[in-house]
Amino acid sequence: MLETQMTAEEISEANQRLVDAPAETILRWAVDTFGEKLTMATAFGAEGCCLIHMLADIDPSIRIFNLDTGYQFPETLHLRERIKERYGIEVEYVRPETTVAEYEAEHGGPLYHLRPDQCCHDRKLVPLRRAVAGYAAWISAIRRDQTCHRAAASTVQWDAKFNLVKINPLLSWTRKDVWSFILKHNIPYNPLHDYGYPSIGCWPCTSPVGEGQDERAGRWAGSAKKECGLHVIEVQDGGGI
Repeated sequence: MLETQMTAEEISEANQRLVDAPAETILRWAVDTFGEKLTMATAFGAEGCCLIHMLADIDPSIRIFNLDTGYQFPETLHLRERIKERYGIEVEYVRPETTVAEYEAEHGGPLYHLRPDQCCHDRKLVPLRRAVAGYAAWISAIRRDQTCHRAAASTVQWDAKFNLVKINPLLSWTRKDVWSFILKHNIPYNPLHDYGYPSIGCWPCTSPVGEGQDERAGRWAGSAKKECGLHVIEVQDGGGI
């Protein structure tokens, strides 16, 4: 029987052991440790596509889901179908309880510019909590060099926000590492990356960036917001199950 619960000490030990390990090694450990209690969230970013490629070889039965806010680019939605064709993996859509039309009618119009934090909370954080209920661990594609919040993450950590272990196999990768891996393995990726969109989220809150700009400069451009909230570490992080 696979162990699906870890103490704080076991999480710390696993992190120390895997902190410098290759991403494939980290993923294999996650699959061996958590089995069917392991899941992965993807926004179909370049990093997530790398992890899907690895999981297709390690264990293609691991459940992978996408938080479909209703505001995703058509190119992002089409990438799901390309991934299915390439790997036979059908990424599950996890959607909010209300459609975009219902949500905007409820609030008198779109909230993505007026109250973007609420929009992210309602259409991403709440669905994610529902999606990971009953799981012991989830895989994320964040990199340490993307934002200050992600810089504070660990390879294996307790995620107090969602009450399960969080595994970040690409934490030490750079943008160059990601694209070298994609090109080497001919991995499907979002074509918007070729048109000045290094980081892609919902279309109302994602803009192309100029040469030399930070790769997340196009996310909520013109504001201090750089995270939807999924990867912001809460103070009590570090506990066990």
